[in-house]
Amino acid sequence: MADAATLAFYQEQAPRYTMSFGQAPSRHLDRFLDRLPSGARILELGCGGGRDSARIRERGFDLDATDATPAMVGKANERFDVGARLMRFEELDAQEAYDAVWAHACLIHVERAAMPSVLSAIHRSLRPGGWHFANYKLGNGEGRDRHGRLHNFPSGDWLEEVYRGAEFAIEESTVYTGEGADGVVRDWSALTVRKP
Repeated sequence: MADAATLAFYQEQAPRYTMSFGQAPSRHLDRFLDRLPSGARILELGCGGGRDSARIRERGFDLDATDATPAMVGKANERFDVGARLMRFEELDAQEAYDAVWAHACLIHVERAAMPSVLSAIHRSLRPGGWHFANYKLGNGEGRDRHGRLHNFPSGDWLEEVYRGAEFAIEESTVYTGEGADGVVRDWSALTVRKP
């Protein structure tokens, strides 16, 4: 399921890519963490260089940081010692093991046809009442950026439909402007959802 060209980009570019974003966490992270009980168990998908992982641990949460690329796992552990481990989205098979799943700017690389199965796996991994955050580059169809990375480029309506199809309740949906690693400024959608 994972796209080979996308994984190859992150594997090759990990040293430069992780340093280009510095050490500041995502602008959405603290607001998401504020929803969670103290000590909550959080699965992080696509941890990259570990900047969000470090903030999650700093705030006292029980973190399971994962990434699909060995070089990124290495960078997260080298820079922040967060205990990151290798796992692709399609390898997630936990059952009600987490209070939250944090997926900052990573599910953007899931092909559209695979989104229902990935979201269902996230749903199963959450305890009842668990929270999930993900953000996506908005667009009008699957394609590749100038680095050759696969993106699903969904519309906001399509995103909400696929999340509801995976039995999530949408708690917050925000559109904002952001610049991707490809240097393109576009609209993004930030979704905060909950397992009933």
